[in-house]
Amino acid sequence: MYKIIFDDSYEKKAIKFFKKHKDIYSQYEKTIELLVNNPQHPALRVHKLQGKMKQFFSVSINMKYRIIIDFIIVDDMIILVDIGSHDDVY
Repeated sequence: MYKIIFDDSYEKKAIKFFKKHKDIYSQYEKTIELLVNNPQHPALRVHKLQGKMKQFFSVSINMKYRIIIDFIIVDDMIILVDIGSHDDVY
């Protein structure tokens, strides 16, 4: 099992995000549960990002929204970095 770490900036972004997107919160909870138990689960569609975000991975909440994460494998931790649309440019 992995430990999920909520970065301070992530928590603020998530609160703002879910004020606009209350309807996908249950999907988000399922995504977090899958991530804790099996970060390589096919439903998460985990993939490495490119460009200036190349040190991070993307995990899909659904086909429109994602969570950007950083894996720290040594301590079995997953740090949540950002949440938003797949189309968001960082």
